[in-house]
Amino acid sequence: MSALPKISYYSPEEYLRLEREASYKSEYFQGEIFAMAGASENHNMISRGISGALFNHLKGRKCTHYSSDMKLHIPANTLYTYPDLMVVCGDKKFLDESKDVILNPVIIIEILSKSTEAYDRGEKFALYRSIPSLREYVLISSTSIRAEVMRKENDLGLWFLASEADSLEGSIEIKNIDLILSLSDIYEETEGVS
Repeated sequence: MSALPKISYYSPEEYLRLEREASYKSEYFQGEIFAMAGASENHNMISRGISGALFNHLKGRKCTHYSSDMKLHIPANTLYTYPDLMVVCGDKKFLDESKDVILNPVIIIEILSKSTEAYDRGEKFALYRSIPSLREYVLISSTSIRAEVMRKENDLGLWFLASEADSLEGSIEIKNIDLILSLSDIYEETEGVS
């Protein structure tokens, strides 16, 4: 892996050129590039389970889900990132003809780890709220049994905790796609999560 040139600011165009050629993933925010860490096995098992549920649930609908290989860009605050999962309903809006950067998710799902939880709940969620199309933000812990759905009240633009569960008998509702996810299914192939 080659080192990035030592400059203090990257333009969005420079970031995209570098990112499209890179063998690893990086986020971009206000001129800076940040390397992303790899994911744990539990993270991958949770992501795979939710992705499968989304695939089956969205068949025949005008919604598509994307995994963490699809970039998201938020023009209002310059962020380029890779959410763990995204759902787009209706027309897909891409940044350009490369079709590797989505602009209009309705739902974003992040799988939390000890190192990302504070960022995903705080600053990243604040940045995500700049996305006009976003209606639900789902947080799933990879270290304990816990899932939460934050939902935007359409009329007022206010976000609230709409659904949460913290036991294998519980479930969460992702209302915008009429999906109930049971925590026993989410955590089925994980180890050491309680």
